Amino acid sequence: MGLTSKKVLVLAVLFAVLLFVATVWLWPRLARRSWPSVGGRVGILLVTQAAIFACVGLAANQAFGFYASWADLFGQETDQGVVVDHAASGSTGPLRVVGTQQVQLAGGSRPQLTGQIQKVDIVGRRSHIASPAFIYLPPEYFQPQYRTRTFPAAVVLTGYPGTAQALISKLNYPRTAQQLAKSGKMQPMILVMLRPTVAPPRDTECVDIPEGPQTEKFFGRDLPDAVAAHYRVDKKPGGWGVVGDSTGGYCALKIAMHYPAVYGAGAGLSPYYKAPIDPTTGDLFHDDKNLKNRADLGWSIKHLPAPDTSLLVTSSRQGESNYKSTLKFIDAAKATNKTRISSIILDSGGHNFNTWKREIPAALQWISARLAER
Repeated sequence: MGLTSKKVLVLAVLFAVLLFVATVWLWPRLARRSWPSVGGRVGILLVTQAAIFACVGLAANQAFGFYASWADLFGQETDQGVVVDHAASGSTGPLRVVGTQQVQLAGGSRPQLTGQIQKVDIVGRRSHIASPAFIYLPPEYFQPQYRTRTFPAAVVLTGYPGTAQALISKLNYPRTAQQLAKSGKMQPMILVMLRPTVAPPRDTECVDIPEGPQTEKFFGRDLPDAVAAHYRVDKKPGGWGVVGDSTGGYCALKIAMHYPAVYGAGAGLSPYYKAPIDPTTGDLFHDDKNLKNRADLGWSIKHLPAPDTSLLVTSSRQGESNYKSTLKFIDAAKATNKTRISSIILDSGGHNFNTWKREIPAALQWISARLAER
């Protein structure tokens, strides 16, 4: 059974309950002042507490999508990562569809009514990075009257480590996009959903690491090219959007700022503005000061030429640690003559799925409106 299986959570809860009952039942027998009795009490308490913590951890993982599998949890995931594509040019293409699933809504599940989600494998021709992704195609994509129409597209990123499936099952991006388009609040849009961790388990922070994964190049150039080669996507300058939460929010802002000719709008939900350096990232910059400064969004918005793009940032007055840094970034962006800045500031909201679900509808409408202006 997989880490995210409901059966695993149910079994863990059942095991914890049985241990609790056993503790209550056996405690009188272990009340003696002997070493075996003391050891028994300590042992049964530790096992019971470990079972309870396991239940809490499994429930949190199902709610927030931190790890997708047992291998992912224990850092043993090796089936995806940085690869070199040795296939002959044009032999298979940079994008391959490997499966489909329907968007389940009231009234049916046919693609012409609710759209379709396609699972794909994408290979970057320049970055040599391979990554899985989910592509949401709106209902109009399958309707005969729109067979020659092209659609705007937006990249949707998780946090770290995150799972792309959580963008569908927990944050409800496809369902929200379909409902907003149906009500006329946004234009039909293709969503490219994946996590920024394209070289697992390393957290590359969407940086082109010297002698390492070229993650920014993958998102900035390879990903849009691969999708545009396979789907009917608008190819006008700045015709793409990008949105993400937490680490994905930082990546979304940075990609839009560094590739404004591709991304006309970038939305960071609870973003930070400077790449951290910790055991999950390793050495991202290799003492390259220019690369480090370029990855610092607060520094680059002040010292580099202002990008001609639109940015959206979100935070909360209570519950988010990025509130003050977000206000500083807004002020810095407002001082430029090209970068357009918008914000969503909640009165209260933590760094979690519930907060982002409150912001996603407005963020999608904002991206749709900015791309419509292009």
